[in-house]
Amino acid sequence: MNNTFYIQRYAHISDHEVSLNGETLYENTTDDFSEFIKGAYQHLQIDYSKFFKMDNLSKLAFIAADVLLENESENNIGLVFSNKASSLDTDRKHQESLQTYASPAVFVYTLPNICLGEISIKHKLYSENGFFIFDKFNAQALHTYANSLLQEDKAEKMLCGWVDFDNGNYDAFLYVVAKKGTFVHSTTEINRLYQIK
Repeated sequence: MNNTFYIQRYAHISDHEVSLNGETLYENTTDDFSEFIKGAYQHLQIDYSKFFKMDNLSKLAFIAADVLLENESENNIGLVFSNKASSLDTDRKHQESLQTYASPAVFVYTLPNICLGEISIKHKLYSENGFFIFDKFNAQALHTYANSLLQEDKAEKMLCGWVDFDNGNYDAFLYVVAKKGTFVHSTTEINRLYQIK
């Protein structure tokens, strides 16, 4: 049984920038998240009509995942995401909508794991997935969960990370774990890569 796995590649979306392996793919200094993420979608030439119906958390996760999975042929990829705010930003919008008319289009995004479904549909992923809520970025939990699924052959690769959106503040860090790659999949490396902004 292989107990050593590797991080193949990683992506960040924060501070007005989308990057892959530390290289900037898109940058826009606007403080308006909707404008920023729409610009990233267009610049990266992503074609997925449902994108514009998604909530902000799903858009953030979707773009970060798409950067990593654009040329990926494997579809047995497990997903393990985490954040601090859960779906609170969308929950507030849903609460406001209850004053007039509860919108099903908003309600469907009142669970944070909906973004996993959007990614899975786009990239035809059929493996295990989970979304966890922590007070802060938790490399140990991501490392343990990903390694467990890989060791048990529940997935060939894992897409892991942190995707947090609340009140216009956003932070995404996703990475792909596999049997071969650039960095040893350890909590030390996960934390190091997370800090690279």
